[in-house]
Amino acid sequence: MILNRRQFAGTLGLTVFSLLGRTGAACASVNRNRAEGIDLSFVNPELRRYARAYIEQTEKDGSEPLTLEFIHKYQLEDAAQRVVFKKTVPVVKKWIPVPGGAPDVAAYLVNIKPGASRPAIIHTHGGGFVLLSAKDYVPSAQGWAAELDCFVATVEYRLAPETRYGGSIEDNYSVLRWVYHHARELGVDATRIAVMGESAGGGHAALLALTARDRGEVPIAFQALIYPMLDDRTGSSRQPPKNEGKIIWTARDNRVGWEAFLGQKPGTATVPVVAVPARRTDLIGLPPAFVGVGSIDLFCDEDMRYAERLAAAGIETELNLVPGAFHGFDLIAPRTELARSFVAAKMNALRRAFSGEF
Repeated sequence: MILNRRQFAGTLGLTVFSLLGRTGAACASVNRNRAEGIDLSFVNPELRRYARAYIEQTEKDGSEPLTLEFIHKYQLEDAAQRVVFKKTVPVVKKWIPVPGGAPDVAAYLVNIKPGASRPAIIHTHGGGFVLLSAKDYVPSAQGWAAELDCFVATVEYRLAPETRYGGSIEDNYSVLRWVYHHARELGVDATRIAVMGESAGGGHAALLALTARDRGEVPIAFQALIYPMLDDRTGSSRQPPKNEGKIIWTARDNRVGWEAFLGQKPGTATVPVVAVPARRTDLIGLPPAFVGVGSIDLFCDEDMRYAERLAAAGIETELNLVPGAFHGFDLIAPRTELARSFVAAKMNALRRAFSGEF
């Protein structure tokens, strides 16, 4: 499936589909159907009407391929989008130095309370490595901060293809290190810092945990990887099962995102291991992990393998596999019991980690 700007942005967190209100009634009676080669019988019954609505809106709006030209066009349009922050949880935008002559990186600092001693989340946003903004996720970060009584920094890392993996890794690590060294003024307990991200942001969070372990400067207490994008070989040298990756994020999209991020074709023997969490051979010493993914998400197999490898390396790992769920289902259908249970599992894992019970 090819995504247009509005659908792609909504899927990964910029908006909740307005299409649901317009087409929900028509779709409610559809339980099993085929559209554009997609067999909806593999979709969880609670999610089928949302999948159908997505497909029908794609057909109605037309399509635009995920290409580098599309990426540039979207980035300009996204910059003009207005995101409304909650008034109840304070937010400060901070520019943080990045070593090596790189430009400063922006981060949105949520729920600063000087003198307190609360856990913290370093959040890296989704968008296939090429789209979206930390600003889009601030309202969500405010919700996490209020529910968990924690601090959140969501990072405006530089996007591909203008910046390859090395630049965004340094951006994210610079924010992590800055938060660690400014813990007291932020109201953070420096021993309870977690990393979290969704989709490509989950890949960034996994890379951040690996980088922190390798450099040995900042302890990470936990990693929450939400349907993370971990393996460039998915959809290139390794084809997914036929019912995975048909809705929202496809093998074709994955190849475009990874090529932009790596600066070369994905799935080859020359891909730098340091850029791809799933290619890393040594996972010993990483923090405990929560890995959540749907069974028909393109990332299902790579996420399960990564969770298994973490467990085999002695890392306490929770794998939450949601039957019949596609990529970003919790954002598209947040009021479903399936989404509520998934989000609750994520938040409970963070609570246990922050209380030392994970």
